[in-house]
Amino acid sequence: MNKCFRIRPKRGFTLLELLVTVMVLSILSAVAIPVLKNTQRRNKEIELYQILRQMREAIDNYKRAVDTGVINPPPAETFGYPESLDILVDGAPSRSGAGVVRFLRKIPTDPITGKAEWKLRSINDDANTNTWGGGSVFDIHSAATGSGLNGVPYKEW
Repeated sequence: MNKCFRIRPKRGFTLLELLVTVMVLSILSAVAIPVLKNTQRRNKEIELYQILRQMREAIDNYKRAVDTGVINPPPAETFGYPESLDILVDGAPSRSGAGVVRFLRKIPTDPITGKAEWKLRSINDDANTNTWGGGSVFDIHSAATGSGLNGVPYKEW
């Protein structure tokens, strides 16, 4: 066979093949990015839920320690609840004189806001209020604005 009539296969991609590939990749990335963002947000919300549970448990443990006489009682107007979050970290004096009883290692950072700032509620505060009247820490919630993926505002968690 004559060498000049032999057809060589062409190498590379056609423009159409490249365009189809780019379109498929862009569609896949358009789907993947929102899923990734929701996953990150869901992880932060799970962490927030766990932190709120831990801090509320520490407040309850403080109240239980006051009621059972393990620690010296705070002023009567606090109804046995801590006066601040710092007391949970610094500790309350033990009634036996054997040092202090601590309830938290540190005040955790709110994963939504990225700050260690929390909204507090006193036992004397109205349940629907967003301001802390001071005196005692009865409940705690996130300072983040907006709502979670479940539609419930963070301040109601």
